[in-house]
Amino acid sequence: MHLYTLPLIFVLIGLALYVVLAGADFGAALWQLGAGSGAAGARLRDFAHEAMAPVWEANHVWLIFVITVLWTAYPTAFGSIATTLSIPLFIALLGILIRGAAYALRAGTSSARELRLIDAASSASSLLSPFALGTVIGAIAARRVPVGNAAGNLLTSWLNPTSLLIGVLAVATCAYLAAVYLAADSARHDHPELVGPFRVRALAAGTIAGGLALGGLAVVHFDDHPLARHLEHGPGLGAVVVSALAGIVTLLLVSRRRFEPARYTAALAVAAIIAGWAIAQQPTLLPGLTIRQAAASHDTLIAILVAIIGGGLLLFPSLTLLFRLTLGGQLRHGAGRGAPAAGQGTVLVAARSGMRARLAVALLLCGFGFLTVANSGWAHAIGIVSLIGFVIVAFVAVAPAQIAARDPEEQDGS
Repeated sequence: MHLYTLPLIFVLIGLALYVVLAGADFGAALWQLGAGSGAAGARLRDFAHEAMAPVWEANHVWLIFVITVLWTAYPTAFGSIATTLSIPLFIALLGILIRGAAYALRAGTSSARELRLIDAASSASSLLSPFALGTVIGAIAARRVPVGNAAGNLLTSWLNPTSLLIGVLAVATCAYLAAVYLAADSARHDHPELVGPFRVRALAAGTIAGGLALGGLAVVHFDDHPLARHLEHGPGLGAVVVSALAGIVTLLLVSRRRFEPARYTAALAVAAIIAGWAIAQQPTLLPGLTIRQAAASHDTLIAILVAIIGGGLLLFPSLTLLFRLTLGGQLRHGAGRGAPAAGQGTVLVAARSGMRARLAVALLLCGFGFLTVANSGWAHAIGIVSLIGFVIVAFVAVAPAQIAARDPEEQDGS
């Protein structure tokens, strides 16, 4: 494995996490639109909103990560993609903004009519965003993004059979993931009246998504022969098989009400689709542009990898804590009223203490990387600052607990 391929692997991991996590958020908004009327529909809409509200913003961290790494590590490819596919990217980002605004505005509604309007706008945006992002992936997969500033057609680059198919598949996948996750959350939090409706939706959406994925191979074969060949007979076939098997297992688990393991097999099925596309696409990033040709300089790639590893030491534990609290129901509406749950204060205190230690390790890693691996002056400056920060944070992290717990009167007298 070469150095210039490592950032792209991280990009694909970030893309898979974005689809698996933020895709469920988009899908939850779609189920809000199709929840129906009456008290039962209101319960479905409220539960879908409350299940995703604590984590929706954190889920979109992965999109920022993908854009930042791709922009820095492969600037030529990023510039070509961003300019040729500016229209679907704009549509996707607009939908994300509307979806985020809906979370804030929904809490301030004063009538059922206002609530319906906000939910409708949120659902419409959650339909457009995954569809537009799917067409972007389809345009790259169909090799309709040439190298150069807006070198491709602004319309036909993403309005073609392969792009439209992947756009529709993205929407179906989001609905599928959301229904599986919401069914699991309903069972976890003892809402039997919601388990059945979300279970039916998960089975229906999973069947549709699977049918689109399989039927789409014919469309891809007709519209883009190289990609179809690599998926049907080349190295991407293994990922296609894994995705199909994981999808079948997920439907079986949902039908038997085994929602927790279904949550993970559903995520595996979706991640395998992304892996299959990436395997079938390499070593070409864009037509006439290989991954090696698109990569930035050696020093830039080293700096990116050090930043990714250092940031991961902070990001992954933080997100793990967030999802644990969310799945445990401690961040839901009304969960913070009254006394904290048993052990909750201990968890948060331990998280703060552990965060300082992880930050110190991240600073040490960055300092070592920028000073020893990179050669430029600006990298050495960052390395020095990182090492100084390591000394300060490490001291705070290992300082005796008695320093922070000293009696205030004792501190005044010292």
